[in-house]
Amino acid sequence: MYLPWSLFIIQLLATSPTSVVLALHGGVRVTTTFFNFRARVMDHWGRGGGAWAKIPKDSKHPFEGRDFGGAKRYEIRGTRAFGSGYPYGATSQSTIARRPFPFGVWPLYWNQNFMDADEYGSQFDAIRPGGFIASVPLRTTTGHFNVTDEEVYYAIGDRESLLFLMVSYATWCHVTPAWPTRFNPSAPNATIKLENVIQYFRASSFALASPAYTNVLARTSTSDTKESTPLPEFMEYSPFRKCVDGVAENALAIVNMISDFTPLEKFVDSLIIGGIFICGAMIALLMGGFLLLVELRIMFQNWFYGDVETIMRVQERRRQELRYENHP
Repeated sequence: MYLPWSLFIIQLLATSPTSVVLALHGGVRVTTTFFNFRARVMDHWGRGGGAWAKIPKDSKHPFEGRDFGGAKRYEIRGTRAFGSGYPYGATSQSTIARRPFPFGVWPLYWNQNFMDADEYGSQFDAIRPGGFIASVPLRTTTGHFNVTDEEVYYAIGDRESLLFLMVSYATWCHVTPAWPTRFNPSAPNATIKLENVIQYFRASSFALASPAYTNVLARTSTSDTKESTPLPEFMEYSPFRKCVDGVAENALAIVNMISDFTPLEKFVDSLIIGGIFICGAMIALLMGGFLLLVELRIMFQNWFYGDVETIMRVQERRRQELRYENHP
C-alpha cells in the first residue's frame, strides 16, 4: 500500500499518537520490568554507548538476567551472515541463543530454527521492543535514481523502527512511502528469505534484503563468516542501495546511554508521582466541598422551613383567639 508523502504523515499522526510522541522524542521504549515506571529508550540517530544494564532477574521477563545496551552507533553494522554485528556477547559463532542485547532489542528469527533463532520467535513479538517484526518495501523512481524494476529492497525489523525510518527513507532516498506489514520469517512462502539478506544491522535485529539477490552460503555460514555470494553489479554500485543502507546505519534506533536517560527518567517519575498526589488532593477537596454544601443546604432548609412552620402556627392560633374575642 503506497501513500503520497503528505498523506502518510497525516495518517501517521491520526492513527498512532503514541508512536508520534516517541518519534518526536526520537525513541522506542524498552520495558524490562513492571515494578516501577522506568524504561530505557532506543534513540533514532542516537550515539548509544555507556555502560550496559541487566534485565532484572525478579522481573518475570523471558530474558531476565541478560545484559543489554552499551553498544555504540559505529558498531551497528554487521555482515551478510546472520548473528553478526555483536560488539560483545557472541561467545559462540554457531548459535545466537543466550546472547545479550547490545543495542536494546533481540535479533530476528528465521525458519527451521536456524542458529537456534526460535529462542526469539513470534511467541515474544508482543513484548519485542518496537513491536512485532514487520517488513516494508523500499522503491524509488527513475526521476531520482537510475534504477530498474527489479531494484526493490525490503527493510525488516520492529514496526516502530520501520515507521520512523520511513520518514528518513522518503526524505533522503526519495522512497515511495509505504506502511509496514507483519512479517513472518518462518513462513515457507515469505517474500523475503534468509538467503535474500544483503546486510544485517544492530546485532542482527534489523536487515536489508532484496529478492533479486541470493546468498547461497547463508545457511552454511556462522556469524563470523566473511564470505558470501557477491552482489549483482547493478546492486553493488547502486546509489539507491547505498542511500537506504546509509540511512539504516545512521538513523536506526539503538538504546541510549544511561547517563543521558537518568535525568529524564527522574523528571518523568517525579511528574507522574506528583501528578497522582495532586489529583488525589484535588479530588478530596472537591468531595469535601460538595459534602459541606450538602450539609449547609440541609441545615438551611431545617432552619428556614422550621421558622416558617412556627410562624404559621402562631398566626393560626392568633386567628382562633380573634374569633373567640369577636364572638357575641
